[in-house]
Amino acid sequence: MEFLTVALPALNEAFALILTPTAIGYLILGVVLGLSVGVFPGLGGIAGLSLVLPFIYGMDPISGLSMMVGLVAVIPTSDTFASVLLGIPGSSASQATVLDGFPLSKQGQAARALAAAFVSSLFGGLFGAVVLTFFILIARPLVLAFGVPQLLLLTILGFSMVGVLAGRVLLKGLVTAGLGMMVGAIGEAPAQGSSRMDFGSWYLQDGFSLVIVGLGIFAIPEIISLLRQDRAISGEAKLGAGWLDGIRDWFANIWLSIRCAVIGVVVGVIPGLGGSVVDWIAYGHTMQTTRDRSKFGKGEIRGVIGPESSNNAKEGGGLVPTLLFGIPGSGSMAVFIGGMILLGYEAGPQMIRNDLPVTYTIVWSLALANVVGAGLCIFLSPGIARLTTIRFVLLVPFLFMMISFAAFQSKQTLWDLAALVGIGMLGIFLRRFDWPRPAFLIGFVLASQAEVYTYQATQIAMSRFNRGFGDGLSYLFSPMSIILIVVIVVSIWLGARQSKALQPRDTAENTGGKRAPVIFTLAVAAFLAVALIDALSVSVMIDKVFPVTVAGLSLIGALILLVQMRRSPESSPLFADGEHTGEDASAPIGLWPTLFWFISLLVLTALFGFVIALGVFFVAFLTLRGRENWPRTAILTAAGVGFVLVMAYLLNRDFPPGLLQEFVELPWPFGGI
Repeated sequence: MEFLTVALPALNEAFALILTPTAIGYLILGVVLGLSVGVFPGLGGIAGLSLVLPFIYGMDPISGLSMMVGLVAVIPTSDTFASVLLGIPGSSASQATVLDGFPLSKQGQAARALAAAFVSSLFGGLFGAVVLTFFILIARPLVLAFGVPQLLLLTILGFSMVGVLAGRVLLKGLVTAGLGMMVGAIGEAPAQGSSRMDFGSWYLQDGFSLVIVGLGIFAIPEIISLLRQDRAISGEAKLGAGWLDGIRDWFANIWLSIRCAVIGVVVGVIPGLGGSVVDWIAYGHTMQTTRDRSKFGKGEIRGVIGPESSNNAKEGGGLVPTLLFGIPGSGSMAVFIGGMILLGYEAGPQMIRNDLPVTYTIVWSLALANVVGAGLCIFLSPGIARLTTIRFVLLVPFLFMMISFAAFQSKQTLWDLAALVGIGMLGIFLRRFDWPRPAFLIGFVLASQAEVYTYQATQIAMSRFNRGFGDGLSYLFSPMSIILIVVIVVSIWLGARQSKALQPRDTAENTGGKRAPVIFTLAVAAFLAVALIDALSVSVMIDKVFPVTVAGLSLIGALILLVQMRRSPESSPLFADGEHTGEDASAPIGLWPTLFWFISLLVLTALFGFVIALGVFFVAFLTLRGRENWPRTAILTAAGVGFVLVMAYLLNRDFPPGLLQEFVELPWPFGGI
């Protein structure tokens, strides 16, 4: 009753503030901006909000909040375009969508996958807003209940999804996750700042960014594979009523959507987790609760519905710590808090006490933005899905341009592009030898926070045990911790039991021999051995425990794999090789001639700078590889270069310079930084 007494007047006032022509107009403007930024892989909410921050100063507060909320709300929806149509994770929140969305696109069902994703996103966003409405006044005790041990257990829950996503060989999944964790541990240690595996390179001191790793592990292997096929993404053009089929698919799986939306809200409440893990947890839950798992990874629509329901619901959950405590639940929420300050509001407990109507204005602007954004995306999806019927060779220069430009924004150095190529090569080999790339990405994303939470929980627990054994036990094993431990154990048990039934490749026996898979496994073991030696050389104990443990256990796993390979027949899944089975085996063009084109863009950029290199690359690629005539080549080149110039100008971004810029002073955009 007390809740209704406080909340109902605030809700009435919030609706009065939202439902004005000015507020709705700015909300729609934010949605359109979010759609424009979201379809550009690797940028996401931080770049989009950074774009509008200079313009909101001095605006009407409600209008400014509406525009920011509209932009933030729609990005987890619009980033689905890249994930489904191109196989490129539009952001960290849409990585799991690639696994089944892109295969559906290649089967000519892009509109179906997009529609299912957009309706799931709409439902997840609305669900998050409704829950947040009734949750915001009672959320404080729950948020405070998550201490460091519980945050560590949530991170371990994310790791438990490795068992579900490991494919036919569970040990491969575990070693791949360890490999990802060691790549994530490169750079300064989070505790005392010791250098680890940077080998004296200033670039590696801060480690690799998620954008580069995500694009390298998922985008580059799929682009290279499709380019080798020398055809369109989709072999057929079944796009007519596909969006209606997607809506029916969502309705048939509505309970899955509800469960995954609940996961999204709960995980979104916890600061620092959010989009980096929620889609994988939702995807793992989707697989665990599906009887026939043979289609996952090949075009299972449930694999789209689950993650997309959770990643939009996560935005509603993310507003809980942001609005209640002023603690940003993600990077975009940090920029959102900065925008609130410019508009005269300070996030925190006083926001709930003094500005509850404005708080609910933000919540229901989020709901309205999801409706508008999903509606626009559903309306546009049949037309945009036709991109999959265009000859893929015509899309490749634009894709290379986008992912290179996005990767460069990591540290704004040419080494960003070199890192993209290196991680991309790793992604190609992981894909070829059937090592689960999602497991690598989970390990990379969660490595840092797993180490931080382990360090903090150990330090606090030791001080509690010094005061009394019972005090230490109660800190580590609270009721919330026990619940999470049970969930983790059940998840690991299900993953281990089901691993052989999940994501099977072609049933044909491997015919490529043992040599190539063994060499790759030896290379992984060698890297882990180097990582272990480097970790042992770290002088600060607290900075060496985590990498020594992970590298040691992962190296043992890799050595066991090598022993199994020695004893297993050539037909074993241990020797899976995509160059001899599957679509890559029948590709008319080889891997290295295809990869040459992407590397050539890096070389040209190093010599002449990105803009000049881009023009040369477009002309050379379209005429030599695409066999296009000069008029069409000129039009496509102008469109590509013009597009990236406009994006860079609007987002206030620079381009990679080359050797030419060292000797000749050139104006923007040819001068780079």
